[in-house]
Amino acid sequence: MGVHNVIRRRHLGAVRRLTLALTPLAATCALAVPALAGQYHVYSCRTPSGESAPTDGWTGSATEGEAVTKNTCSEPGGALVAGLKANTSRTVGVELAKWTFTSLSNETIAGLRLWRSGDAEGGALEDGSYSFWFAWPSPEERFGECDHVAQCTTEQGDSAQPLSPANLVIDSSSHPVSSMDAAVSCVGSEGYACPDGPGDPDGYAAVVYIYAADITLEQAAGPTASAPAGELATAPAVGGVSHLAFQASDPGSGVYEAVFSVDGKVVQSTVLDEDEGHCRNVGQTTDGLAAFLYVQPCPASLNAYVGFDTTVVPNGEHHLVVDVTDAAGNSALVLERNVTVDNPAPTGGPNGTNASAEASLAVGWKGAKGTHLDRGYGRTETVVGRLTGTGGTPIGGARVDVLTTPDYTGAHTAARSDVVTEANGGFTVRLPAGASSRTLRFEYSAQLGGPPVVAKTLSLSVGAGVKLAVAPHTASVGSSIYFSGRLRGGPIPPGGKPLVLEARSPGGAWLEFDVIRSDARGRFHASYRFKFPGPADYQFRVLCEAEADYPYARGASNVVRVFER
Repeated sequence: MGVHNVIRRRHLGAVRRLTLALTPLAATCALAVPALAGQYHVYSCRTPSGESAPTDGWTGSATEGEAVTKNTCSEPGGALVAGLKANTSRTVGVELAKWTFTSLSNETIAGLRLWRSGDAEGGALEDGSYSFWFAWPSPEERFGECDHVAQCTTEQGDSAQPLSPANLVIDSSSHPVSSMDAAVSCVGSEGYACPDGPGDPDGYAAVVYIYAADITLEQAAGPTASAPAGELATAPAVGGVSHLAFQASDPGSGVYEAVFSVDGKVVQSTVLDEDEGHCRNVGQTTDGLAAFLYVQPCPASLNAYVGFDTTVVPNGEHHLVVDVTDAAGNSALVLERNVTVDNPAPTGGPNGTNASAEASLAVGWKGAKGTHLDRGYGRTETVVGRLTGTGGTPIGGARVDVLTTPDYTGAHTAARSDVVTEANGGFTVRLPAGASSRTLRFEYSAQLGGPPVVAKTLSLSVGAGVKLAVAPHTASVGSSIYFSGRLRGGPIPPGGKPLVLEARSPGGAWLEFDVIRSDARGRFHASYRFKFPGPADYQFRVLCEAEADYPYARGASNVVRVFER
């Protein structure tokens, strides 16, 4: 589709001059353009390669009786489970357990791959048999169905190997519907019954396990964009990394990328807001589409501010087009300009005035001493630095490369090359309030594109941000209070983050009384039932311990108070 092309960026050159010839009406407005329906993948429970994934879009339901649904996807070998408990006789059509996947209201399912197994070994009586099935595009149109009478074997799959090819069910036909079911029941003629026979090793007379799902969603309506501004849209000349601001919204999968094309060729694609990791393409597809872990992975609307690396554009006159895309690949025009590029300073020239291979680089945290800084969540921090040559001569107009590595296992290092020293050699780098724990490495090369001649490293440790609420604030023996809250930073591990609930009497020591887990968006819920009579005052908080897969140090929530009468 062009949007997801891999961009190979060259080393940034000297601050280059670009003279821009703007057509009279090119940047006065940006309108949505018609586009064919876009598509994207959503992974559930596991990705195709086996990594844990959330189950966004799935809802379990069960009738009263011995019908149950469970979500054990966060456990080794776990699944979305819909089952009827064994050793219980039941009437045809009375008990039903099912999981339903539902897309956004203005989207449809364009295809699916499910890794599943099932069992209907509870048995059969005259005109009554245990069965499991999948239904799409309507409850009456079933596929992958298995009942005891049919003695199906292929449909049962292999429960010992969740991602075995024997468990894979594929349906690539597109239907104008937005949901599908995985269900179990006692089926047959009205009024008849299924036996109270034994079940599978987990105690189910009929059961279906969904170990992983790869669902392709289709979105017809695309994004809209307006109000292009910034130097890339208005300045008579730009260079280095030139910024563009605009507003964008999308009615479905959300606003995803800004795509920069020069002379009809995509030269840069930039994700506008990863939304704490939710709007991140996790890949593993073979059709060129993006894949995500959430039905609506990206923000519904945003105010974008994105930089374009002008050094990828060669000298001469060019046609620049900037589009915004949603996660499904639908696009809208943001900006269109005629651009004349003039790059007199080739890559490899001196990096700054008074460029020196004997440079000295000083960096530090503003208002603090040392190279390491500990702080709580939600505070902005600023790095101040100065670059000098022999004898303390300032090196002005020099590029300082900043390499940032978040502090969690598997994190990728991001590079930015838009930090340029002032005439006195000074520079500043501001970190946003939501920044996680990280390492920052600052490098200076005497020759643009050459190896660094001096480097300095700073580290930042940020305590986890946790928001906690409780209701009610007054209780009595035998009654319950209910906790809710959210982790404020990300990315959060796909299986959620363990959290510790603590309590104390005012002024006393904190005591752990429960361990819970957030969901993949950082939300959590818990309850506590008072067992002993009051009166007493209690304080509660949530503690988030440091872990290798979460880029924050140990942090605690706000304290909430409850009075027990």
